[in-house]
Amino acid sequence: MATLIALLAALLVVAVGVTGSESASAKPDLKTVKKQVEKLDRQAEAASERYNDAKVKVARTQTKLTALNSDLRRQQVKVDSMREQVAALVVEQFQGNALSTTSQLVLSNNPDAFLDNLNAVSAYNSQRGQVIEDYSTQLDRLKLRKKAVQAEATRLKALQKQMGAEKKQIDKKAAKAQDLLDDLEAQARAKLLGGDYSGSIPTFDGSGKAAVALRYALAQVGKRYVYGAAGPSSFDCSGLTMRAWGSAGVGLPHSSRAQTGSGLRVSEGDLQPGDLVFYYSPVSHVGMYLGNGLIVHAANPSAGVRVSPLHSMPYVGAVRPG
Repeated sequence: MATLIALLAALLVVAVGVTGSESASAKPDLKTVKKQVEKLDRQAEAASERYNDAKVKVARTQTKLTALNSDLRRQQVKVDSMREQVAALVVEQFQGNALSTTSQLVLSNNPDAFLDNLNAVSAYNSQRGQVIEDYSTQLDRLKLRKKAVQAEATRLKALQKQMGAEKKQIDKKAAKAQDLLDDLEAQARAKLLGGDYSGSIPTFDGSGKAAVALRYALAQVGKRYVYGAAGPSSFDCSGLTMRAWGSAGVGLPHSSRAQTGSGLRVSEGDLQPGDLVFYYSPVSHVGMYLGNGLIVHAANPSAGVRVSPLHSMPYVGAVRPG
């Protein structure tokens, strides 16, 4: 009896009759396997890009939290200093300085002295009132800063929790896809992983920063796809575009969703070499336009960095960095 290739329980197999009484052989339905692997790769990549996006937000939040804490410390010093000033006024009042001036005011028979003393008491009370009012204002500002720090710290904790959940999804989906591939014989696996573009690496028309970025990206064709990687030996989709444009001196975040805001939006009819092109909704994949209806991108763990047709995935838009 011919050997059956073991697949997951849900994997379809197509039985093929063989000559002989009770013998039978079966081959995997490569079309079905390919769809399953592609689906798992997509789910893992979507989780990976959400992870990358959360990582970008965590970095921004940590920067903001650091600034808020610095501001909070400065405000605390100011409030502590003013508290000492208010305390001194209270002590002064109970020691009788203000009362002494008031007594002089009441007992004075000299109209000029009476008026001078009246102005002195009024100025003292006005100064004391202003100090207390200023202290109250600064104390309110301190409380607002404390609330801002607490809110940002809570946000940071939530983002870190989200990153942990996305990492679990990446690992789970990637492991399932790898199990499917591991169960295929070498010849079947090679056929399944065959690229969607079999031509030579194309040349492109371009100049300036876009040309520098494209040359970098094309030099990576054939390298591995690894979730969260940004070179030099492996990349994920946004890691490749980030490094490519980084080689041209243009900073991009390591997140396909965040990269949608990293340049001027362009229509499909106005695409130029080097433009970032985005896929799926919500956005979870990015590549670079080469021209002639082709892109270069870090496709998935099965394919690595490769050249593909522009519409090999659900296209949703493009931006022009730089």
